[in-house]
Amino acid sequence: MKHCLIVDDSSVIRKVSRRILEEMTFRVSEAENGEMALSACRNEMPDVILLDWNMPVMDGYEFLTHLRRMPGGGEPKIVFCTTENDVGHISRALDAGANEYIMKPFDKDIVTAKFQEVGIM
Repeated sequence: MKHCLIVDDSSVIRKVSRRILEEMTFRVSEAENGEMALSACRNEMPDVILLDWNMPVMDGYEFLTHLRRMPGGGEPKIVFCTTENDVGHISRALDAGANEYIMKPFDKDIVTAKFQEVGIM
Protein backbone atom coordinates (compact mmCIF):
# COMPACT_ATOMS: atom_id res chain seq x y z
CA MET A 1 0.00 0.00 0.00
CA LYS A 2 1.39 3.40 -0.99
CA HIS A 3 1.97 5.98 1.72
CA CYS A 4 0.90 9.62 1.41
CA LEU A 5 1.94 12.36 3.82
CA ILE A 6 -0.54 15.26 3.99
CA VAL A 7 1.15 18.51 5.04
CA ASP A 8 -1.31 21.31 5.79
CA ASP A 9 -1.94 23.59 8.76
CA SER A 10 -5.72 23.28 8.29
CA SER A 11 -7.20 20.33 10.17
CA VAL A 12 -10.24 20.51 7.85
CA ILE A 13 -8.08 20.14 4.73
CA ARG A 14 -6.15 17.27 6.35
CA LYS A 15 -9.43 15.53 7.22
CA VAL A 16 -10.89 15.95 3.71
CA SER A 17 -7.61 14.88 2.10
CA ARG A 18 -7.34 11.84 4.37
CA ARG A 19 -10.84 10.73 3.42
CA ILE A 20 -10.09 11.06 -0.30
CA LEU A 21 -6.73 9.29 -0.06
CA GLU A 22 -8.00 6.45 2.10
CA GLU A 23 -10.77 5.87 -0.47
CA MET A 24 -7.95 5.64 -3.02
CA THR A 25 -6.37 2.95 -0.76
CA PHE A 26 -3.43 5.03 0.44
CA ARG A 27 -1.97 4.70 3.89
CA VAL A 28 -2.05 8.27 5.22
CA SER A 29 -0.04 10.26 7.75
CA GLU A 30 -0.31 13.96 8.54
CA ALA A 31 1.82 16.93 9.52
CA GLU A 32 0.60 20.46 10.25
CA ASN A 33 3.72 22.30 9.06
CA GLY A 34 6.94 21.76 7.13
CA GLU A 35 9.07 21.18 10.21
CA MET A 36 6.82 18.36 11.41
CA ALA A 37 6.77 16.96 7.87
CA LEU A 38 10.58 16.83 7.70
CA SER A 39 10.60 14.93 10.97
CA ALA A 40 8.01 12.50 9.60
CA CYS A 41 10.11 12.01 6.44
CA ARG A 42 13.21 11.25 8.52
CA ASN A 43 11.23 8.49 10.25
CA GLU A 44 9.63 7.11 7.07
CA MET A 45 9.88 8.53 3.57
CA PRO A 46 6.42 8.54 1.94
CA ASP A 47 5.69 7.71 -1.69
CA VAL A 48 3.82 10.97 -2.23
CA ILE A 49 3.36 14.22 -0.33
CA LEU A 50 0.31 16.45 -0.65
CA LEU A 51 1.81 19.79 0.34
CA ASP A 52 0.28 23.13 1.32
CA TRP A 53 2.22 26.31 0.50
CA ASN A 54 1.28 28.71 3.32
CA MET A 55 1.91 27.30 6.80
CA PRO A 56 3.40 28.59 10.04
CA VAL A 57 6.83 27.46 11.33
CA MET A 58 8.02 26.22 7.91
CA ASP A 59 6.10 26.78 4.68
CA GLY A 60 5.73 24.29 1.85
CA TYR A 61 8.42 25.82 -0.34
CA GLU A 62 11.01 25.75 2.45
CA PHE A 63 10.01 22.18 3.33
CA LEU A 64 10.41 21.12 -0.29
CA THR A 65 13.89 22.62 -0.62
CA HIS A 66 15.01 20.84 2.60
CA LEU A 67 13.37 17.55 1.60
CA ARG A 68 15.03 17.40 -1.81
CA ARG A 69 18.47 17.70 -0.11
CA MET A 70 17.81 14.84 2.35
CA PRO A 71 18.97 11.28 1.67
CA GLY A 72 16.05 9.71 -0.21
CA GLY A 73 14.35 13.09 -0.46
CA GLY A 74 14.30 12.97 -4.23
CA GLU A 75 12.03 9.94 -4.25
CA PRO A 76 8.60 11.17 -3.07
CA LYS A 77 6.30 12.70 -5.64
CA ILE A 78 5.30 16.17 -4.43
CA VAL A 79 1.88 17.61 -5.26
CA PHE A 80 1.43 21.19 -4.05
CA CYS A 81 -2.13 21.78 -2.93
CA THR A 82 -2.76 25.46 -2.34
CA THR A 83 -4.73 28.61 -3.03
CA GLU A 84 -1.64 30.28 -4.58
CA ASN A 85 -2.48 30.38 -8.27
CA ASP A 86 -0.14 32.85 -9.91
CA VAL A 87 2.37 31.62 -12.47
CA GLY A 88 5.30 32.76 -10.31
CA HIS A 89 4.29 30.50 -7.42
CA ILE A 90 3.68 27.55 -9.71
CA SER A 91 7.04 28.00 -11.47
CA ARG A 92 8.86 28.40 -8.18
CA ALA A 93 7.31 25.19 -6.81
CA LEU A 94 8.12 23.19 -9.94
CA ASP A 95 11.67 24.57 -10.05
CA ALA A 96 12.18 23.51 -6.41
CA GLY A 97 11.20 19.95 -7.23
CA ALA A 98 7.40 19.72 -7.06
CA ASN A 99 5.90 17.26 -9.52
CA GLU A 100 2.40 18.69 -9.81
CA TYR A 101 0.09 21.43 -8.55
CA ILE A 102 -3.55 21.29 -7.34
CA MET A 103 -5.69 24.30 -6.53
CA LYS A 104 -7.94 24.37 -3.46
CA PRO A 105 -10.74 23.44 -3.27
CA PHE A 106 -10.22 20.01 -4.82
CA ASP A 107 -12.04 16.68 -4.97
CA LYS A 108 -11.24 13.00 -5.46
CA ASP A 109 -11.36 13.26 -9.27
CA ILE A 110 -8.77 16.04 -9.30
CA VAL A 111 -6.46 14.21 -6.87
CA THR A 112 -6.81 10.98 -8.85
CA ALA A 113 -5.99 12.71 -12.14
CA LYS A 114 -2.93 14.48 -10.73
CA PHE A 115 -1.65 11.31 -9.04
CA GLN A 116 -2.01 9.46 -12.35
CA GLU A 117 -0.09 12.22 -14.14
CA VAL A 118 2.88 11.86 -11.78
CA GLY A 119 2.80 8.05 -11.88
CA ILE A 120 1.54 7.35 -8.36
CA MET A 121 -1.47 5.33 -9.51
